Amino acid sequence: MGIAEEVHNVRVLGSGELQTIVLGHGFGTDQSVWKHLLPHLVEDYRVVLYDNMGAGTTNPDYFDFERYSSLEGYARDLIAILEELQVQSSIFVGHSVSAMIGAIASITHPHLFSKIVAISASPRYLNDVDYYGGFEEDDLQQLFNAMRSNYNAWCAGFAPLAVGGDMEGVAVQEFSRTLFNMRPDIALSVAQAIFQSDMRPYLGHVIVPCHVIQSMNDLAVPVVVSEYLHQNLGGKSIVEVMSTDGHLPQLSSPDVVTPVLLRHIRYDIAA
Repeated sequence: MGIAEEVHNVRVLGSGELQTIVLGHGFGTDQSVWKHLLPHLVEDYRVVLYDNMGAGTTNPDYFDFERYSSLEGYARDLIAILEELQVQSSIFVGHSVSAMIGAIASITHPHLFSKIVAISASPRYLNDVDYYGGFEEDDLQQLFNAMRSNYNAWCAGFAPLAVGGDMEGVAVQEFSRTLFNMRPDIALSVAQAIFQSDMRPYLGHVIVPCHVIQSMNDLAVPVVVSEYLHQNLGGKSIVEVMSTDGHLPQLSSPDVVTPVLLRHIRYDIAA
């Protein structure tokens, strides 16, 4: 096992020779977020799972605050994992920030990606002139201050808002668990890197086909963002808005989301 594989808890599953699928998780989760999708993939595909640095399942001693102050650091990790595994080409399924990480990686290494399936993705969370990301600067500062002052209390409040359910729900409890697993100072740093990022200048350079999948109601990503991605990505793209709630629909609404994901994985965008 190579260095990148070890530090990112890489697992390679499945007996399928069809293609390699790589699953990238979002903020506050780890590779376990794919537990509902995974059984539907392993018979037909070679499946690569990994944890982003900073996830509660990774060694916090390896978290380089400077490297991961921007999404480029995570993109370099993804490229290193794929090269270590000698992946020639892959279907990259990225949730939330990982969709943008995959997009960045594809700019310099397009041959590694035959397509990107992006779930709950946003190139920018802050509102701007002629752009609605869903957050004002004051919103983000309040979020960061809450994380600083009492991380556990913030997790308990944020999880049901992000998932779109009550604290008793299984998906909320699962997201709460992985959020709590993060070291608070690392979680804050990761949140700042994500919520203050602006990936809009990169989009035109992304020539790999992108399938943009979005919940109808998502606290973090307004529906209009999916159309913004569609209009500004440099290659072919398609958008599907699902009748789901929350930022983690693959966890909270697997019966709806799994068939949608499988369809976008299996079928390419029509010419």
